[in-house]
Amino acid sequence: MKRVSLVFTLALAAGLSTNAATAQTLKTVKDRGLLSCGVSQGLPGFSSPDDKGNWTGIDVDVCRAVATAIFDDPTKVKFVPLSAKDRFTALQSGEIDVLSRNTTWTLSRDTSLGANFTGVTYYDGQGFLVKKSLKVNSALELNSASVCVQTGTTTEQNLADYFKGNNMKYEVIAFGTADETVKAYESGRCDVFTSDVSQLYAERLKLSNPADHAVLPEVISKEPLGPMVRHGDDQWFDLVKWTLFAMVDAEELGVTQKNVGEMAKSDKPELKRAFGTDGNLGEQLGLTKDWFSRIVKAVGNYGESFDRNVGSGSKLGIARGLNQLWSKGGIQYAPPIR
Repeated sequence: MKRVSLVFTLALAAGLSTNAATAQTLKTVKDRGLLSCGVSQGLPGFSSPDDKGNWTGIDVDVCRAVATAIFDDPTKVKFVPLSAKDRFTALQSGEIDVLSRNTTWTLSRDTSLGANFTGVTYYDGQGFLVKKSLKVNSALELNSASVCVQTGTTTEQNLADYFKGNNMKYEVIAFGTADETVKAYESGRCDVFTSDVSQLYAERLKLSNPADHAVLPEVISKEPLGPMVRHGDDQWFDLVKWTLFAMVDAEELGVTQKNVGEMAKSDKPELKRAFGTDGNLGEQLGLTKDWFSRIVKAVGNYGESFDRNVGSGSKLGIARGLNQLWSKGGIQYAPPIR
């Protein structure tokens, strides 16, 4: 028994030592005094700067929430605009601490990039944008069409699978950035623009006459979009993951930016745990006890972020759909804070 106990103790010690050695990202961020967040080069509703350089969007809110959890200040974020092609290299090299850039969670990305997805900010799917003048009502009418796509995305493979599966021919016209792809589509270099449906709605706003274009009804893929962090730092992985979960749980618990102060006084067990008046769950993440209230005060709950950026309170006006809470008919779900 003594030998078994000794082996177990040594193994446990080794494990703790390994964790301590790799749990460096939070310290690096604190020492720097700033979170480095990889975002898009400008996708309305997700990550987009205004003419003064102020970034907004649902992906931006995730990074502001992480900064708030750490510093109690949502402005302590450096936003790094990245192309689809360069986003993973920036994360792997340490140029950014977290990638929050409308990125699809797939098996190959989860296993081959040295990174982990921390959750799903937006459940999406690939679709098609066409000019209404083409009088096309279904993607099944796109045989022999020329299709504009952005390289470095999951779009190209999905496109190939869909057209092959429906015995249709097509021509790919690929570009390095989203802006190049949209400009090519608007100028008539292709018949169709394909991307995630949320991106189609966002990019349509940039067209000179958005009302002349329509998103077709077909959704041809699963595109769960979420933040990524590097492998090897479980503390940081947990912190970013639970920041997103806190936003989702806050909506389910009925905690909003307006009522967060009043809700913090509640005697309900689940709220006491979330607000840190019972237990030290925030400290277990390397944060303070008030981490949950900090996040909600700064960026709101998940529903508030969704509505403000891509939903009913935004120019995009996208319905919640799958992104509604699980308790309200959607599939957005977060583990409990306990």
